[in-house]
Amino acid sequence: MQSLKNFIGGAFVASERRFEKRSPVTNAVIAEVHEAGAAGIDAAVQAARAALHGPWGAMPMARRLELLGRVAAEIDRRFEDFVAAETADTGMPAHFSRHVAIPRGAANFRIFADVVKNVATECFPMDTPDGAGALNYAIRRPVGVVGVICPWNAPFLLMTWKVAPALACGNAVIVKPSEETPATATLLAEVMREAGIPDGVYNVVHGFGPGSAGEFLTRHAGVDAITFTGETRTGEAIMKAAATGARPISLEMGGKNPAIVFADADLDTAIEATLRSVFANSGQVCLGTERVYVERPLFEAFTARLKAGAEALTLGDPLDPATTMGPLISQEHRAKVLSYYKKAMDEGATLVTGGGVPAMPPALAEGAWVQPTLWTGLPDDAAVVREEIFGPCCHIAPFDTEAEVLARANDTPYGLAASVYTRDLARAHRVAAGLQTGLVWINSWFLRDLRTPFGGAKQSGIGREGGVHSLEFYTELKNVCVKL
Repeated sequence: MQSLKNFIGGAFVASERRFEKRSPVTNAVIAEVHEAGAAGIDAAVQAARAALHGPWGAMPMARRLELLGRVAAEIDRRFEDFVAAETADTGMPAHFSRHVAIPRGAANFRIFADVVKNVATECFPMDTPDGAGALNYAIRRPVGVVGVICPWNAPFLLMTWKVAPALACGNAVIVKPSEETPATATLLAEVMREAGIPDGVYNVVHGFGPGSAGEFLTRHAGVDAITFTGETRTGEAIMKAAATGARPISLEMGGKNPAIVFADADLDTAIEATLRSVFANSGQVCLGTERVYVERPLFEAFTARLKAGAEALTLGDPLDPATTMGPLISQEHRAKVLSYYKKAMDEGATLVTGGGVPAMPPALAEGAWVQPTLWTGLPDDAAVVREEIFGPCCHIAPFDTEAEVLARANDTPYGLAASVYTRDLARAHRVAAGLQTGLVWINSWFLRDLRTPFGGAKQSGIGREGGVHSLEFYTELKNVCVKL
């Protein structure tokens, strides 16, 4: 069994308080994790501030970005270690870790190093009364110590999505991974040290939210900015903590993402993309689809095809290449998802497929397994249509007109992502513009260019990440005016 310690000031540090990490696949204990208290958070903040006023802060940009390239190379060298750690913590199929999560994590360091190296800032000449003129130009400076609070659903990918731009911009970070997924953030600490990142630049503190590492980190006055991905209520609590000191925040929160399938859509494309958007990573994807609206002439055919696709999924050991869906992250989360399965039936849903707990082999029977599930027949105000479930399930509903479905898709407190399937190019652009979300895919799902803005509207978040948009959070612009 692993012992996962905090990483503070370049050293692994033990704590008196510890907690168990259980496998989502078998429910067996797979790690003992050291929980950081208030003193540990304070030590991490002091180490980060020392790095900013020491070798990291004085380091030329070219050297800093060269070190981030070494981090990416070291992730590549230890690729299988990261795959094993991510798969063990999350239960996601190893092919998802191997082909998506870990490669994207390494790519984040390379991409943001290139963004920082090539980004330009503004310059404005101006007239002056004496006719000599003046020149205004902007320079970027790191914001300082950044608290990075990470989710459990794709922990390495989403953690490096924040850490890489923060470090590329010259900040120091304190990472608080989810208590459910502590392994890859800890493993990255070994990589940082091996790559030559100075002590204190990258710190990891383990623990929970209220009364633990998360609360101590967000309330610490020495943390200059906070970035968070996770559930909306947690994001609201972080906003309140960040208000003290008027510290900047970046929040990517919940979603109840719609897919809209028009009758003229290519059915094969719509089915393939919707199957992925509903069931990838057992539905534990912030961009995943939980509401599907299908134009009435296509409704029955679409529902039948989606049912067949759901029932063809193979649940099993994440290390088995035949496995296409793993368990949920924990027993606690399974209880939440199953409570929505019950609510759906209590509210009068028609069960298309699934709806319960699958029969698994004895070695896996204690894991956090649920069936991939589809419903129809519920009104738009039903709990499973309005509230984020974060499991392998969705509700499918018919619609008749473009105006109707646009209004229904937007009738939600969330606004993260949406998908539109149609062969009508004008309608695709029209509907995409009308959707109140931060991202819209047309005839696809999860196509991501990492230079583009990523983030949500309404209760799905504040701010944008990706490319130069990440730099707006991790740097502060300073204007310099030169009298000529």
